[in-house]
Amino acid sequence: MSSYSKVKRFLAGAVCPRCETGDVIVVYSRDERDFRECVECGFLDEMHFAPQTRELDTRISDGAAAQDDEQVVKIMPFPPDRGD
Repeated sequence: MSSYSKVKRFLAGAVCPRCETGDVIVVYSRDERDFRECVECGFLDEMHFAPQTRELDTRISDGAAAQDDEQVVKIMPFPPDRGD
């Protein structure tokens, strides 16, 4: 699955690794593969992204379980010192 559109779009602030010119990199998808390309020098590179995995539910990451265990505690101030 590709991350980018088939339409070439400029990537703001990107610097070409070959010619080191800024704001000349376009990113796009072709044949379910993602590419970056420099419009100045013609540099072309296929980008590979690690697949996104879902985090396993644990007692720490499960938001509903954590809310059930909360307990409200009212903190009372110390009484004023009587000078005894």
